[in-house]
Amino acid sequence: QVQLVESGGGLVQAGGSLRLSCAASGRTFSNLAMGWFRQAPGKEREFVSAITRGGRSTYYADFVKGRFTISRDNAKNTVYLQMNSLKPEDTAVYYCATDGGFQAIVTINNARYWGQGTQVTVSS
Repeated sequence: QVQLVESGGGLVQAGGSLRLSCAASGRTFSNLAMGWFRQAPGKEREFVSAITRGGRSTYYADFVKGRFTISRDNAKNTVYLQMNSLKPEDTAVYYCATDGGFQAIVTINNARYWGQGTQVTVSS
């Protein structure tokens, strides 16, 4: 079992920044590929960003490229999502997830463990 706890969401004006954190426990964190996903009201959950176990490779959805940065601190068992230049359309519940250590990249299809989510609201 892997437990994931997100934090850092909130209300921010358009153009502002937030940093989300996701603390993991239950498995050796450095063995876990991690990902961030989001779900807006009335929409399906979608991929935002992913990072490999060692952090050398990162992946982003086109709509966040150049604005969001994923990183991880394996010593702190934490993955981060730095979100800059936020837009109202970024408003959603943001979730971190992992497959549990079997895949190199976390996708929405292989993600097995999810956090409870953190609300991000961007006002115009």
